[in-house]
Amino acid sequence: MLTRRIALVAAVSVLLTGPAHAQFKVTPPGSDFKVTLLGTGSPAPIMKRFGPGTLVQVGGQNLLFDAGRGVTQRLYQAGQPMGKIDALFLTHLHSDHVVGIPDVWLTGWLRAAYARRDGPFRVFGPEGTRNLMEGMEKAYAWDIETRVADQGFKREAIAVDVTEFEKEGVVYEKDGVKVSSIEVDHGDKVKPAFGYRIDYGGRSVVISGDTKFNENLIKHATGTDLLIHQVAAMRPELLKIPVFKVIMAHHTSPEEAGVVFARAKPKLAVYYHFVIYGNPKIPPYTEQDVIDLTRKNYSGPLLIGQDLAAFVISKEEVTVVAPPKN
Repeated sequence: MLTRRIALVAAVSVLLTGPAHAQFKVTPPGSDFKVTLLGTGSPAPIMKRFGPGTLVQVGGQNLLFDAGRGVTQRLYQAGQPMGKIDALFLTHLHSDHVVGIPDVWLTGWLRAAYARRDGPFRVFGPEGTRNLMEGMEKAYAWDIETRVADQGFKREAIAVDVTEFEKEGVVYEKDGVKVSSIEVDHGDKVKPAFGYRIDYGGRSVVISGDTKFNENLIKHATGTDLLIHQVAAMRPELLKIPVFKVIMAHHTSPEEAGVVFARAKPKLAVYYHFVIYGNPKIPPYTEQDVIDLTRKNYSGPLLIGQDLAAFVISKEEVTVVAPPKN
């Protein structure tokens, strides 16, 4: 059961389809801290859950955390011009978290209403981020040069501004909005990997990124308003197969996440980045199974995240905005 601090409301009117000249909005009237799940999936190419991506609209700024498959489509559905993203923050450089970057970067340069970036594309991430973005600039040089020559696009709007960091701490601070990286554990050979905490006006949200059970994440997430955490769940029979055992060893199980939530005590815990597999002989866990497994260790407010579900964080409550029905 959700506590009284969590209010469930109907989905706001969101443009799902339409021409390029449609009107776009940023946040519902009166809200200054809104979080939208753009993608809650993993590498599996399913339509229900696109690749990982979270939009945090806070203090008049639009901050994107990870850019997985389909992030531009979800931004469009959410009514957020991709050219008006102030900064992109990467948790780590696994392909499912970065494969959508070229689309956000290049499409956001166009002059359509859903784009229109005027300044550089700002990216914050761990060591390797600069190399990633420089590689993209080389890979798409023909497209960039052609649009400059043929359409007169401004180079300053396709420029890339990268900030790398090696350790946890404050990585971004502007107009009262503070973003801090949190070192997490995605496996011994998958380093560095980070989660993020966003603070504004005495309120906060924590995004775990990909991680195993992690004491450091609990430390930084304790008392947060909204804790968005990844989850991996596979039946014991499936874990006898080596490839699935390796995958599970890099993620947090529902039972372990329950311990995280019980100790961090967020106002609301939400699952995203679902790593839930099965095969023709062994069916995957259901979403209700994930809830039931979590409840072994946690009895507080908990939701299964869905693409385009949103959360408005006020000083009194976390309001859940249901995803639009297609």
